[in-house]
Amino acid sequence: MFCIAELQPAALLHWVTKFRHALRGVGTLSAMAKQDHILVVDDDAETRNLLREYLQKNGYRVSAAADGNAMRAAMSASHPDLVVLDVMLPGEDGLSLCRDLRARGNVPVIMLTARGEETDRIVGLELGADDYVPKPFNPRELLARVKSVLRRTRSLPENLQPDAASEFRFSGWALDVATRNLTSPDGVVVPLSGTEFSLLRVFLAHPNRVLTRDQLIDLMLSRDAAPFDRAIDVQVSRLRHRLRDDAREPEIIKTVRGQGYVFAARVEAAG
Repeated sequence: MFCIAELQPAALLHWVTKFRHALRGVGTLSAMAKQDHILVVDDDAETRNLLREYLQKNGYRVSAAADGNAMRAAMSASHPDLVVLDVMLPGEDGLSLCRDLRARGNVPVIMLTARGEETDRIVGLELGADDYVPKPFNPRELLARVKSVLRRTRSLPENLQPDAASEFRFSGWALDVATRNLTSPDGVVVPLSGTEFSLLRVFLAHPNRVLTRDQLIDLMLSRDAAPFDRAIDVQVSRLRHRLRDDAREPEIIKTVRGQGYVFAARVEAAG
């Protein structure tokens, strides 16, 4: 089982020091502002305490649980806005718990995975996780992911999740999910390959969020995309061409240098 205690002493000290350093100088949220509620599920006590302290310092209300039973009890007692869920837990593992959470509702989930465990990341995304962060991680990265996931899930109409949408509209375009028809602003139906459709669906489900090339590939695979052997940049270029998005100055799919791509258009989803 991967936990903070398994790190070598030097690595452990470095990781804990980064947490403690990040805590210094962080202001508190105004009492008048609404606090989002984060539930941290991790069997390592020090990890739970560090995450609780760091997230609280950044204005969140935080609950913690060490296993699946404690997580369900916490979920029954209150309704968190987001769950940070470790994959490696005693008894019922994080992947099973993620499946259970997704079956019961639409609370956003960020998985914590052992570095290099690509299978866990892909399976987690297939089960409905919204994002993943490899251990050991920088607390600022986790905080950024928490903010991004909350912002993204709230960008959709209330009570509507991407997988429940039958149609998406953006920049005058419309995508019918059932027929896979992409209709241009002037009413022309634009054909999409299986890979182009899967890539567009990933972007539409994650608007205004920077996605790395690896994340795009993982999310496409979780949607049963047809296998492809070309670089993800080529697929993005082809999709831009379909969307008439100028590659030199794109307005819909923008390149974030050194990071990946962001779908910059406003997305509307309909059931």
